[in-house]
Amino acid sequence: MNAEIVAVGTELLLGQITNTNGAYLAAKLAEIGINVYYQTVVGDNPQRLEQVLTIAEQRSDMVMTIGGLGPTEDDLTKQIVAKHLHERLVVDQAAQAKIDHQAQLTGRMQSANNQKQALKIEHAISLANHNGYAVGDLYLNDHGASYVLLPGPPAECLKMIESELMPALKQHRAEKQVYVSRVMRFVGIGESQLVTDLADLISTQSNPTIAPYAKAAEVTLRITASAVDDISANQLIDEIEDKILSIDGQYFYGHGDDFSLEAAVVAQLIKHHLTITAAESLTAGEFQSTIGRVPGVSAVFPGGFVTYANEAKQQLLAIPSEVIATHGVVSEQTAIWMAKQAKQQLNTDIAVSFTGVAGPDELEHQPAGTVWIGIAFKNQAPQAYLYHFNNGRQQIRARSVMSGLDLVRQRLNEK
Repeated sequence: MNAEIVAVGTELLLGQITNTNGAYLAAKLAEIGINVYYQTVVGDNPQRLEQVLTIAEQRSDMVMTIGGLGPTEDDLTKQIVAKHLHERLVVDQAAQAKIDHQAQLTGRMQSANNQKQALKIEHAISLANHNGYAVGDLYLNDHGASYVLLPGPPAECLKMIESELMPALKQHRAEKQVYVSRVMRFVGIGESQLVTDLADLISTQSNPTIAPYAKAAEVTLRITASAVDDISANQLIDEIEDKILSIDGQYFYGHGDDFSLEAAVVAQLIKHHLTITAAESLTAGEFQSTIGRVPGVSAVFPGGFVTYANEAKQQLLAIPSEVIATHGVVSEQTAIWMAKQAKQQLNTDIAVSFTGVAGPDELEHQPAGTVWIGIAFKNQAPQAYLYHFNNGRQQIRARSVMSGLDLVRQRLNEK
């Protein structure tokens, strides 16, 4: 099954608000094996909305509108969709009771516009609005496109998707199958390279499906399988995951939408009973702040250093002044000294250092985005690695932190 999301609202076209609802809905649909091939934005215009609906139902099994269910005159989505489907609008008694109750509490007279929010398409399943008044609709059609109508305000839309729409879709799917999704997370490889490496698997996919998604300094793959039960679906996913790991397993660090690289690194440190510290110039404490978000990190992280100025590097880390004078602060040698001295000062097993140019200006004739990351690992000679990042000051710092975490992850995987 494939779906098309139609966001309704002139404010979306004008860029006054961002369609976060569409992204959330698409992600939830992917979890149950419904693909979103198109997302359309249309203004509050009856004729143009009608045209969009006509096009959408010709190429999609399900058309999902977001917005235009409110009480104002330009909220016409439900009226247009009902007319398009040759359906009547009738009062949803539960929604009307909720509106009546609110009117009694406030002592305000109801207007016709308020009552319009209680209307539903006659042969549709009502989707209750837990955070508002406009009732949603799920219109299932065995002989054409099915329709879903959702409210626009995110507090109403997201709750309706989670509590009403997803359970209803799972219950009324024509196939008597379950859908299972698993997210694989990769770092140290770009989306284009990962997709190229997995081209044969992706080009021949049917069940399971593989959906890549690039995030800041990492890439995720969502694998979705359908089967008669969870066990069978997970077996299908296991088979394709094994193939993926055989190709690019060195970049894989964990599963899940909410799992993070810092959580993976801290878990590894705890497992191996290793401690870590950091000396940060370029990143100004972001590496330490990032691992500090992980519960239990105090077992492996005693503290660290933020040495933004050269004087701080000399005073806190005891780096000889001639090292910086000779090689510069943005250098392999300085990165190595920072990591080596931080490890020695706090007597940890591992130390990571960050020095470079966040920008926007050059430093020591080095362009913005030039980054050296040092690592000192117990019983190994300290080393430093050169990176070149772009996309602005904060992005450079964020990618530096992720790269530092990945260096630690790689070393730990060698154990």
